[in-house]
Amino acid sequence: MDRKRSIIAEVLIYLKKYLWMIALSLVLSLVYVFGTLYVPILIGRAIDYIVGPSNVDFKAITDIIIRVLIVVGISALAQWVMGILNNKITFHVIKDIREDAFKKLHDLPFSYLDSHSHGDLVSRVIADVDTFADGLLMGFTQLFTGVATIIGTLIFMFKTNVWISLVVVLITPVSLLVARFIARSSYKMFALQSETRGEQTGLINEVIENQKVVKALSNEGEVIESFEEINDRLRDCSLKAVFFSSLVNPCTRFVNSLVYAGVGISGALIAINGGISIGMLTCFLSYANQYTKPFNEISGVITELQNALACAKRCFELIKTEGQTPDAPDAAKLSDVDGNIKVSDISFSYTPDKPLIEHYNLEAKKGQRIAIVGPTGCGKTTFINLLMRFYDINSGTIEIDGVDTSKVTRDSLRSNYGMVLQETWLRSGTIKENIAFGNPEATDEEIIEAAKKAHAHSFIKRLPKGYDTFIGEDGGSLSQGQKQLLCIARVMLTLPPMLILDEATSSIDTRTEIRIQKAFAEMMQGRTSFVVAHRLSTIKEADIIVVMKDGHIIEQGKHDELIERGGFYAKMYNS
Repeated sequence: MDRKRSIIAEVLIYLKKYLWMIALSLVLSLVYVFGTLYVPILIGRAIDYIVGPSNVDFKAITDIIIRVLIVVGISALAQWVMGILNNKITFHVIKDIREDAFKKLHDLPFSYLDSHSHGDLVSRVIADVDTFADGLLMGFTQLFTGVATIIGTLIFMFKTNVWISLVVVLITPVSLLVARFIARSSYKMFALQSETRGEQTGLINEVIENQKVVKALSNEGEVIESFEEINDRLRDCSLKAVFFSSLVNPCTRFVNSLVYAGVGISGALIAINGGISIGMLTCFLSYANQYTKPFNEISGVITELQNALACAKRCFELIKTEGQTPDAPDAAKLSDVDGNIKVSDISFSYTPDKPLIEHYNLEAKKGQRIAIVGPTGCGKTTFINLLMRFYDINSGTIEIDGVDTSKVTRDSLRSNYGMVLQETWLRSGTIKENIAFGNPEATDEEIIEAAKKAHAHSFIKRLPKGYDTFIGEDGGSLSQGQKQLLCIARVMLTLPPMLILDEATSSIDTRTEIRIQKAFAEMMQGRTSFVVAHRLSTIKEADIIVVMKDGHIIEQGKHDELIERGGFYAKMYNS
């Protein structure tokens, strides 16, 4: 219950910006409810003017009909405007939640992204927010008018006849008990349904992204079994959720019938004794319907709100997740960088019980090319992540031109690095937009020049629309090598003072690689560069070769020196 209250409190924070719209919607709902409750009174009076076959006051009835039409017109207008306002409130709130969730994705530490299913995160931002929107809209549309109708109906009924009204009030708790039972039961099921749906989205996302691997390993059967297991669980919890929510209609209809029968019987007995006119009894029967109808709607709204709150919980969990450690308030901006890097006694581990990098020391002077080699899992890419502050070191310091990188803003640090990874990333857009991603202000001439240096110009010109060719997510139909060339061209365009090449030519054929290495040599001139490579032939010309094993630097020097020593590097190279 406390958790549910905290979720509602979070929702109210988002609603706070739109208080005036909510207040206006409440006023309009009161106008609408007053109109719908006043019409039965007018109709009851009209019936009382029909005394017998030759005793009908047509003038009075005509006046009442005109008043009914005016009241109905005002009520309809109020309902229409209220619907527009409720839609505005709902979708403004949803827009705000989605923006906060998307901003949070950019602020989350890499450790969180690495340990959570990407499909589940997508499900929270898209599917869960959509479900929450449906519940919130229904809440605004029916909850306000429903509560106002119940209160208004009771006031009108008590003013007309206290005894019949008491009959209605005594039967009311049955509806409240039914609604409470359904709300409690359905919330648990809808919460489980939302979590399972996120798990299913995660699996589907993984399978689509890695379909080639699945097929290459003939793993379709196992993947289908995993999907069917999750799908079965989703079916079961969905059926239970729907079962409890489906209790709303028959239960509330039963209560409706009890109220209507109670009003009819008690009203008829009072009318026989002259305590109420036939017209007013007709009015009461109409009120009995209007009074019970909101209970039906509110019960449905409560069920839908349980689903909405369960989804909202997952959205707010994401938004409230602790982001990466913010830059210090006095953090400086790194500018005019020469590229002198000093790594002093750093240690880092992804988990406390599994040390990875320990007491790591390295010094790189401006313009030097540092090659980092070692077996898989030795910490090469982790070290690169620490240089870029994708992860923060546990101890020690990393300095650039004598400035501790933990005391500068992440944006200014990263803007001074150019990075080409083994894993390419291209967005949906044109070739030109992808190359200019790091420098949107670049001219067409600069983009073309960068592509030429990366040896991408020739294949780009062969595309249907050249640099204006639109490519889909992750490069569409481009080959892995072509994607890599575009990523290299992206760095060629920015040319920052420091470079990181993490297996940058792993997807390129040998002939193209030779040309790229020449382009890299030109690009690295005067720039501090870190090159991570498995193919040792690509890093012979490095100024310093750093040999890593189990998170430690075990050898360091030039290629010829390391070969002469006959140590670990020599064994790796000769193998």
